[in-house]
Amino acid sequence: MYSLYLLSCRDKTLYCGIARDLKLRLAQHSSPSSRTKYTRTRLPVKLVYSQTFRTLSAALKAEARVKKLTRKEKLAMITAKKKGNFS
Repeated sequence: MYSLYLLSCRDKTLYCGIARDLKLRLAQHSSPSSRTKYTRTRLPVKLVYSQTFRTLSAALKAEARVKKLTRKEKLAMITAKKKGNFS
C-alpha cells in the first residue's frame, strides 16, 4: 500500500508527497536533521490529508493530479475529506 499525503507547514504552505510507510515518512519530515529539504525549514508540520492506494502507479498519478491543484482546491479537498465527502 502507498499513501498520498498533504502536510501543512509552519509558513502555511502545503506539501504533497507519497510514501510506502506514512508514519516513518512523517517522522522524517518532522526531524530538523532530516534530508527532507522542503519541510525541515518549515517545522512543525501537520498531516492534514492522506489517502491510500494499492499500487505505486496509482499513488503517483494521484500525486501528480494534486500537485496541479491550486491552494484553494487543495484546501477544499482537505475540508471535504474531514467532512467525509471525499474518498
